[in-house]
Amino acid sequence: MPRAKRGFKARRRRNRILDRAEGFYGSRHKLFAFANEVVHKAWIYAYIGRRLRRRDFRRLWITRINAGARINGTSYSRLISGLKKANVSLDRKILADLAISDPTAFTGIVKLAST
Repeated sequence: MPRAKRGFKARRRRNRILDRAEGFYGSRHKLFAFANEVVHKAWIYAYIGRRLRRRDFRRLWITRINAGARINGTSYSRLISGLKKANVSLDRKILADLAISDPTAFTGIVKLAST
């Protein structure tokens, strides 16, 4: 009687992991045991990276807003505080984009925040 080799389901499960390890170096994309470890680790890094990306973009936006604010004679914290008091609800992404692409509009927003 031949031995049972788990068959189609197990092969499909292994191949799913090996497909996701495509492009990995050496044994990491060929052998299931290694591939399983590195694919799971890659998923963890990807999860962490998605959160870090949000943090990094927020820092970039704040830096750009601060640079634009200082050109207009104020600081980032005074600008944000003034915008809150003036009930201007523009998020940092939009403010940073304005500071880079449309400095005249950004200057108008800074004047609005300083009044």
